[in-house]
Amino acid sequence: MKVDVLTYLAAASFVAMVTGGRSSSRRKHKEVFLGENSKFKFGGRIDYKLKRQDSTKTLLIKSEQLLRIEEHDFAMRPGFGGAPIPVGIDVQVESIDSISEVNMDFTMTLYLRHYWKDERLAFPSGNNQSRTFDSRLVKKIWVPDVFFVHSKRSFIHDTTMENIMLRVYPDGKILYSVRVTVTALCSMDFSSFPLDTQNCSLELESYAYNENDLMLYWKNGNDSLRTDEIVLSQFFIEHFQASSGLAFYSSTGWYNRLFITFILRRHIFFFMLQTYFPTMLMVVLSWVSFWIDRRAVPARVSLGITTVLTMSTIITGVSASMPQVSYVKAVDIYLWTSFLFVFLSVIEYAAVNYCTTLEEMRKMKRGKIPSTFNASQAMAFDGCFHDNDIELTTFPRLAPTLTSDPLTSPTQSSDMRPTEGTRLRRQRSVRENVDLLVNNSYMIDSYSRLAFPLSYLLFNTIYWSMYS
Repeated sequence: MKVDVLTYLAAASFVAMVTGGRSSSRRKHKEVFLGENSKFKFGGRIDYKLKRQDSTKTLLIKSEQLLRIEEHDFAMRPGFGGAPIPVGIDVQVESIDSISEVNMDFTMTLYLRHYWKDERLAFPSGNNQSRTFDSRLVKKIWVPDVFFVHSKRSFIHDTTMENIMLRVYPDGKILYSVRVTVTALCSMDFSSFPLDTQNCSLELESYAYNENDLMLYWKNGNDSLRTDEIVLSQFFIEHFQASSGLAFYSSTGWYNRLFITFILRRHIFFFMLQTYFPTMLMVVLSWVSFWIDRRAVPARVSLGITTVLTMSTIITGVSASMPQVSYVKAVDIYLWTSFLFVFLSVIEYAAVNYCTTLEEMRKMKRGKIPSTFNASQAMAFDGCFHDNDIELTTFPRLAPTLTSDPLTSPTQSSDMRPTEGTRLRRQRSVRENVDLLVNNSYMIDSYSRLAFPLSYLLFNTIYWSMYS
């Protein structure tokens, strides 16, 4: 019996030695395999401590437990029932994406950062380091409900994840940052368009908390608003300005409101090329008809109609790209005045043609124009009749009338004669001047060659001095 027990113990010892050897061999081979892989991955450096120092495994408690989120009601603001919680704001404008005159709005992309303190999220830290989280933790704590007043559309960027950052410090201070694009209303005044300057603003305000619960302010004063280098196609940004104020609602009270104000000055060169220069050329082109033979009816009529239709097209194109406002814009004044000059040049030829017809009919009745008269041969180089083809009626000279008195001596009557060298002239009446133009219709073109350019030059001088 004793021999059997000793035999059994010896067999058990042998099995344990064999099993232990195999296990040791497996661990040895596994360490060699890990060592070779570590050598392949880390360039020959075998760091076993790196595998053991995974921060997500060494933490004794989770972030939610560290911040004691489950112990508090984060539906209530910090310090509920006490003084209003101060929330600092700073903004970095990344870009102004578009400005629409038709919709009267602008689109801006910016980084919106909030600063406040919530002692409920304070946590112990030996090295006083903050902890940074993404949007998953934001939904579980209290954050300010800041919104954009007069915004039409807005969204938080979500590529590749939501662009939200939450940083919590050990003393409970919080930094909450979002990247947002907002389209907001801008009340524009187009009375000086396109020589205008627009004043737009983006307004921030708490939606639920009035000034008794939340105090919204710029964290660093005027330095709270920072901008990158922004270049726009039609506008030049003069300056950005941060300001604050109060907004009153009859049902809820007073609210703190922050303003991001920026002034836009429009570039005029684009409109000079697209609107003003073509308009000037059309007006000048309409004056060419003053140098064309007044008997060349097809040439002058077609030129006048072409310039009128071109001006109508320019006016229609400008109006289509502008909002339908109820007041007159600066560009409207220029376009419609230029259109009036073009229209008057057509009316001028109608007057010239009518006066020429009356003149020829009168000469036909007087027999001044023979039946073999050729009008093309009777025209001068400037489109006027020759002097020998025009009848100019002279006004009779008025002889001085002297009253004679039988008692007056001849010496006294000789003293009453007009002084030698003086002439008496009778001024023409309006009717006589009109008759003169009718009888000499070429004079209308001659006067128009000077009157139209001088009038248009005077208009441009007044226009650009007023709106520049």
